[in-house]
Amino acid sequence: MEEKMNFLDFRSDTVTKPTKAMYDAMLEAELGDDVYGDDPTINRLEALAAEITGMEAALFVPSGTFSNQLAIMTHISPSDEIIVGSGAHIIQHECGACARLSGAMVREVDDEMGYMKPEDIKAKLRTVEDIHYPKTGLICMETAHSNGLVAPPEIMRETWELAREHGIPVHTDGARIFNAAAYLKVDVRELTRYTDTLSFCLSKGLCAPVGSVLCGPKAFIDKARRNRKLMGGGLRQAGILAACGIVALNEMRHRLSEDHENALYLGEQLKTIEAFQVFESNIKINMVFASHNGPDDSRMDGLQDFLRERGILTNGHEHGVVRFVTHHGITREDCDTLVNALKAYFYGTDEALHF
Repeated sequence: MEEKMNFLDFRSDTVTKPTKAMYDAMLEAELGDDVYGDDPTINRLEALAAEITGMEAALFVPSGTFSNQLAIMTHISPSDEIIVGSGAHIIQHECGACARLSGAMVREVDDEMGYMKPEDIKAKLRTVEDIHYPKTGLICMETAHSNGLVAPPEIMRETWELAREHGIPVHTDGARIFNAAAYLKVDVRELTRYTDTLSFCLSKGLCAPVGSVLCGPKAFIDKARRNRKLMGGGLRQAGILAACGIVALNEMRHRLSEDHENALYLGEQLKTIEAFQVFESNIKINMVFASHNGPDDSRMDGLQDFLRERGILTNGHEHGVVRFVTHHGITREDCDTLVNALKAYFYGTDEALHF
């Protein structure tokens, strides 16, 4: 039988595995039926999530996409328009679900800096009553952004104030909100105070195997609970998963700065490869972006397969840009292994490769 290779996985922090404490918590989890509201472990997770984020209530859901789409569905009426960043996860990685599930129009705003500028949002608002126009039903922020950048709290505050002025709710895709808080060195409630609802993931850098949480006012969460059932997200003995989420919130969110430090280290090491251009200004959380330092993007075409053959997993490049993500399963030594493999790819030598 062929020996199974243990890969170093730099594709995403979604690949993190549950910790021993999570496995132990699953074995000991007290269970009920969450659709009836009597799974005590789910209830504890939701109460903990609400407390940590400073929200009134919370709802456990299967995934981040589910949570974002549930929020949109609960906030708006069909044919309403949502304002969202052009590079946001809701636009780029959720299969156009807001059109299919909520009947939402989408108005995109540039977010290359990791956030939408409030003045750009203001220019997109439907402030004139006209029977021809859709209604602006929701503004969607994202932090930390999937490009690795973090929205400054003052930008979130200005966006929130603009929304309040026009009576429009705000939803924040905070899949990595705890990474954003760790980078800014603030309590997460300093960010969540500027949004009506919040989605965050337990299954990325926090290492839980499954799940996200939607947080918001109690009346909103009560309405979202019904929509969760409509979307097929009414789980039964889900406390076995929520137990991992409790460990994630109590323990794993406090170590995210280690992943950020490893990303900074990786960025510094990648700079020693002349064939690479590292986007240093984008290294805020646990992501490092780099591109081929030359006019020919095709040089990157074989990189993913080359690394895989050497026990390293990465995603393919997008227009010559590749992303490396550090997480609980990646050590500083693993970063060195990746850099050595990249040198082998660009310079044709396999020196110092160890697997």
